[in-house]
Amino acid sequence: MKGLPVTIRTVDIGADKPLDRSQKEDHYLNPALGLRAIRWSLADPEMFLTQLRAILRASAHGQVHLLIPMLAHLREIRQTLSLLEQAKKDLDNRGQAYGPLKVGAMIEIPAAALSMPLFLKYFDFVSIGTNDLIQYTLAIDRADESVAHLYDPLHPAVLRLIAHAIQSCKQAGKGVSVCGEMAGDPSLTKLLLGLGLRSFSMHPTQVLTVKQEILRTDISKLTDWAQRVIEAEEPAKVIDAH
Repeated sequence: MKGLPVTIRTVDIGADKPLDRSQKEDHYLNPALGLRAIRWSLADPEMFLTQLRAILRASAHGQVHLLIPMLAHLREIRQTLSLLEQAKKDLDNRGQAYGPLKVGAMIEIPAAALSMPLFLKYFDFVSIGTNDLIQYTLAIDRADESVAHLYDPLHPAVLRLIAHAIQSCKQAGKGVSVCGEMAGDPSLTKLLLGLGLRSFSMHPTQVLTVKQEILRTDISKLTDWAQRVIEAEEPAKVIDAH
């Protein structure tokens, strides 16, 4: 990347992202609420240490931002950071090089979004994972067609969690990005800009459309409007009327 930063998320499997075919055949009552993402990694420290050492070794060749998915508890934060320090010690003992590393957290559980001061105390940046944040906030399995119509990125509760997380990061001087389908949806670009977002993470095919939306937007006129949107009973109507 010629000096540009590369963000690497630690292994994020479970629910709709199985590790292999055999895992798809396993049956869990609530897979989205089970052993997945950082929970899975912390349950297998040796596997996790292997990945952390590999990411650290990669950081010797350029800027690396390490991103931890699905954190919710202080003990998970402390366990993760402790294992990262252990990985550094392992490399020191082996005489293997690694570079400086920024460490960030995914905000994809409502408990995390409501605990921003705690997360910002321990992490250099955060990434708001909107797909899971919507799913967990509205108690909807986004893979279940029978309730898919209830999956609503413009639900007031979802928007207020996102707005709170962005504002908390701005006040703390920490980096914040949004990933998931919302980040690549051009109909929501102005709203996210109005809420203070300046970093979007999306599929490459969506970049041009979102970039065009940003270039023809006067951000200075969006703040008050975005506040009206998140305070509305029906945010979609306010957006449509804009």
